Amino acid sequence: MTYLWIALGGAVGSVARFALATFIARRFGDNLPWGTILVNITGSFLIGVLAALSESGGRLAGSINLQRFLIVGICGGYTTFSSFSVQTLDLARSGHVVAAGLNVVLSVTLCLVAVWCGHLLGGAFREN
Repeated sequence: MTYLWIALGGAVGSVARFALATFIARRFGDNLPWGTILVNITGSFLIGVLAALSESGGRLAGSINLQRFLIVGICGGYTTFSSFSVQTLDLARSGHVVAAGLNVVLSVTLCLVAVWCGHLLGGAFREN
């Protein structure tokens, strides 16, 4: 049943991401990916709220399925940047500031390298 809740939340989050990013791109143009930036910011804010509500004493603390629906499902479908953000915050809050900084540098750098390598590989299979 947990997987169903996560899948449903993921569907909601993915559709919300597409709708918001498309709306923003149409409204402000695509010189900069404003839609994606806004999705990442709002997703990070939302997962921060939900993470706080899921901690001991929070309104969602006792509801694991609702946490998974909202955090893993909706936020995960909406943006994985939100997961990255809350994990980095957790590292920093627990005193692991160097690890938090390393997470930022490694994630951004390695993901950019990975997308570049993937693009090169995909290009090798392109019909010219």
